[in-house]
Amino acid sequence: MRALSAALLFLAVSSCSSRPSVDESAAARAGDFAGGVEKSRLLSDVDALVEAHLTDTPLDCALFDPSEIDTERRPVCHLTRDKARQWVRERFESLGYTVTTHDTEDARFPTTNLIAELRGTEHPEEVVVIGAHYDAYYSGADDNSSGVAAMMEMARLAAGKRFARTVRFVGFDLEELGLVGSTRYVQTHPEERIIASIVFDCIGYKDPRPGAQQSLPGFPVPSTGDFLAAISNEPSRPRLEELYTLATRMGYGFVQGVVLPNEGSGPASGNLMRSDHAPFWLMGQSALFLTDTANFRNPHYHRATDVPSTLDPDFLTDVTRLSAAGLSFWAGGPLP
Repeated sequence: MRALSAALLFLAVSSCSSRPSVDESAAARAGDFAGGVEKSRLLSDVDALVEAHLTDTPLDCALFDPSEIDTERRPVCHLTRDKARQWVRERFESLGYTVTTHDTEDARFPTTNLIAELRGTEHPEEVVVIGAHYDAYYSGADDNSSGVAAMMEMARLAAGKRFARTVRFVGFDLEELGLVGSTRYVQTHPEERIIASIVFDCIGYKDPRPGAQQSLPGFPVPSTGDFLAAISNEPSRPRLEELYTLATRMGYGFVQGVVLPNEGSGPASGNLMRSDHAPFWLMGQSALFLTDTANFRNPHYHRATDVPSTLDPDFLTDVTRLSAAGLSFWAGGPLP
């Protein structure tokens, strides 16, 4: 996840007053689907991804000009991705998915986005996207092995099942260098009919102590770091409201919703245009950004101490279950 610095101007909502009614059978089906999330699998996947980063070769420091980079916030000499990419590919394949790649050649920073999908049975042209970036600084337990593990657990639950709409899982490359992979992805899918999408980035760190949560400029957050920030722009608001409704039905009271005005790209919204959801917004596509707020809460952000033992397994599991419910609800399935 990219570091945060700019001031913000946006609408924060801790609840969605205009909660939509949801189809009872679809909501029940979503809850049943989400119940299949297994904490032990999530933690095992985080461990495997961390090991991949720790044993990988970082990008060449010669690619960067140290005078132009704040290496405290962006330790570019410790950025890895190759072994994590291979792990994600092999895990998708082990689940029965055919993996395709979206490759972009570039003299300095070529990228490879990994794509695995289930074709919809009734409305295949309508797509639900679940995405997370697999590149990381140091071992990257929270940023972003937590997000990748959630995506892979949802892919496991969905494998071999039928959905009305197409479900697409995307592992984005080089988010840490400026949303490179996701920007290239959306530029090659300009007319895609995305019904809903979730982008994970740092979803495993929780600290309930008073004062643990730093405030985001303009966003009146609690002082305890025990909530999930669910961030949308105005066009994506219906999906946020539906997710909040599902969270309420599932007994999850930890969601703090944020809606940026218009498409979300105003001059003061930099802090919330910070991850791979932003290119979707700028292309006019729906996207929700789920995060534990990274360096506003987690002191290990972009440091060698971002290790699995610092994560909260129950929090990560609950976020994954809520997200799995969203996938089921929006994709219309699993079908008999």
